[in-house]
Amino acid sequence: MSFVFPAPPTASVEVAGTEDRFPVRRIYCIGRNYLAHRKEMGNDDRTPPFFFQKPADALLPTGGEFPYPPQSDNVHHEIELVIAIGKGGKEIAVEDALDHVFGYSVGLDMTRRDQQSKAKDAGKPWEAAKAFDHSAPIAPIRPVSEIGHPAAGRIWLNVNGEARQDSDLDLQIWNVQEGIAHLSKLYEVMPGDLIYTGTPDGVGAIKVGDVMSGGIDGIGEVEITVV
Repeated sequence: MSFVFPAPPTASVEVAGTEDRFPVRRIYCIGRNYLAHRKEMGNDDRTPPFFFQKPADALLPTGGEFPYPPQSDNVHHEIELVIAIGKGGKEIAVEDALDHVFGYSVGLDMTRRDQQSKAKDAGKPWEAAKAFDHSAPIAPIRPVSEIGHPAAGRIWLNVNGEARQDSDLDLQIWNVQEGIAHLSKLYEVMPGDLIYTGTPDGVGAIKVGDVMSGGIDGIGEVEITVV
């Protein structure tokens, strides 16, 4: 068998402190997983989590340049904890979920907010708002064997040195194991899956020339320049 043109390279993320890379299969994202962010987006309920996806080739490594996307003049930053799945499963019990985690990272769920608002108003999918090129910046993954399973820790984002988002992982509505358990009822999670776990309040617009820098205590930091 031969391909009719060269196959695209496998999307992957650096594993911190090693020359290894984590091959990425799918990127899942949890929506509205901090109550304060739910409220700033006009919601204050505690319904079960919902999920959307980004393509694996939307990943952008820390230190990279984020090209301001077309068809938008209101692009927002969203700093998030990222789960890297190392063992597959479906219908995973909450108490078993952490056994499926390879490690953790820090990511940005970049969002064309104006496109998202239009989609919401029209009852249409969010792909144009969430799944565009370079929309998933990410830091190197830190393995569980090195850092364990952080249940708390400061999560923050600055733009040009000015604080925009500042919260703590323990304020998530659905924690890591609950998020994995819920996701595994909808999909069979597989090694190589990434789960962006939602953002705290303080999301806001960025512009060309801005430098976004953020992190999660004990996990890592990400820095991206808007071009």
